[in-house]
Amino acid sequence: MTTSEKVAYLKGFADGLGLDKENKQDKLIAAIIDVLDTVAQDLDELEETTYDLGAEIDAVSDDLADVESIVFDEDEDYDDYDDENDGYYDDADYAAGESDGCCCGGHHHHDGGCCGGHGHSNFYEVTCPACNNTITIDEDVLALGKIQCPNCGEMLEFDAGEPDDNAPQE
Repeated sequence: MTTSEKVAYLKGFADGLGLDKENKQDKLIAAIIDVLDTVAQDLDELEETTYDLGAEIDAVSDDLADVESIVFDEDEDYDDYDDENDGYYDDADYAAGESDGCCCGGHHHHDGGCCGGHGHSNFYEVTCPACNNTITIDEDVLALGKIQCPNCGEMLEFDAGEPDDNAPQE
């Protein structure tokens, strides 16, 4: 028996008793039953809302699972993903022999970063001389020649120049 059904039973029982609307105790009992009826209605609405929210969460979870299956193809190897730092292995990891420096794995590159092939940009770490904040920029930002430090506002300028002929190649 639901809460609403129990309150309806109490209302019927009180009506059957023929409560006197002038008697203080009978007025109190009638008021209590009215409050119980309101609470029962509120509970019914909460249960319905909870059910609807659960259905929506299930739909979002299903959609997220579809996205994850596309983004994280189960056949891919994600061993080159560095959970301890900023995501992908950087120059320090490369120097320590922990990675070849590529976010995709299995490649040796002259800059210690991603080769720019297979759909990725080259990434470079730049340290601001004013605040020592290290930021990562891609080749498009490098080509601009300058960027404002997001930490202190200092204007950082770079010269992409030509690649070093003495640098090891792939």
